[in-house]
Amino acid sequence: MNKSIISIIIAVVVVGGGWWLYAGKKAEIPVPVVNTNEGNAAPEAVQGISVNGAPVEIGASVSVGVKEFTVVGRPFSFSPSSLSVKKGDRVRIVFKNAEGFHDLKIDEFQVATKKLNGGEEETVEFTADKAGSFEFYCSIGNHRAMGMKGTLTVAE
Repeated sequence: MNKSIISIIIAVVVVGGGWWLYAGKKAEIPVPVVNTNEGNAAPEAVQGISVNGAPVEIGASVSVGVKEFTVVGRPFSFSPSSLSVKKGDRVRIVFKNAEGFHDLKIDEFQVATKKLNGGEEETVEFTADKAGSFEFYCSIGNHRAMGMKGTLTVAE
């Protein structure tokens, strides 16, 4: 009986030690960083933090030369529903359709995604070459009339 207890204790120590080593090593595995901007990327923003002294808008990513937004479409709404950039900014919008059948259009910049099913996404990119307030909207059926629209503000 004494050998059985010692064998069980040794097995528990070996399994527990193996688990501890495995869990500890997993946290130390380095994650490779891939820079798609070839050295031009600025630090990615965290909500409520400023980058280079300027407040960062929620839903926007900061990178040199491109202002990126992720816009989520749901039945009769976009989130966020307002985007702000400066004239001359390169704008990238990642449109993620969460539910339903939608697209995203900005007529003044000839921007349009394909019509997407729920769970699909598409990215569009353009230069905001004129100042003003411009409506983006879903062109499917009466979605725009039912409130599926937002505003892109381009400041001088």
